[in-house]
Amino acid sequence: MGTTYAIDLVPVDEAGRSAPWNWRAVVATEDPRGFVGFGAPVLAPCGGEVVIVHDGEIDHEARRSQLTLLPYMLGQAGRLLGGPSAIAGNHVVIRTSTEGPFVLLAHLQQGSARVRVGDRVRQGDVVAGCGNSGNSTQPHVHLQATDSTEWNTARGLPIAFTTPQGPALPQESEIITA
Repeated sequence: MGTTYAIDLVPVDEAGRSAPWNWRAVVATEDPRGFVGFGAPVLAPCGGEVVIVHDGEIDHEARRSQLTLLPYMLGQAGRLLGGPSAIAGNHVVIRTSTEGPFVLLAHLQQGSARVRVGDRVRQGDVVAGCGNSGNSTQPHVHLQATDSTEWNTARGLPIAFTTPQGPALPQESEIITA
């Protein structure tokens, strides 16, 4: 499955919160613009050629409330039927070499893509802004590496981060600092 080893990068403040706590977080949806990461630059995690850019999906309301997550989960089947754009929302795919692997950055902010198909990017280049499009409950970036862009059959590949101690695989709920 292509999402094996995928990582969701949720920007947080100094207190580890994705947005300030308020009454809407308990009982209602929230404006994604109130979240730390919304609109933050998304950098290419690797160099390569941009092979897919999709930038037409809206950024929908964020959902931290259990009350708003239930109807959202009930709509999951419909999003799955909508195909890759309904799931990934606005996204960019980078091919790291002639035959792959392919790196997907998903849930990007509508209208924020700074690259086009065929562009060459270097690690650290800004490719878009963090958004809340597609199958997303709050602004974040979904990152995955696959052996193919045939999403129904693609196999996920592990992603290692470069650290002072060498390559490392992030742990569940680990806070990563840039």
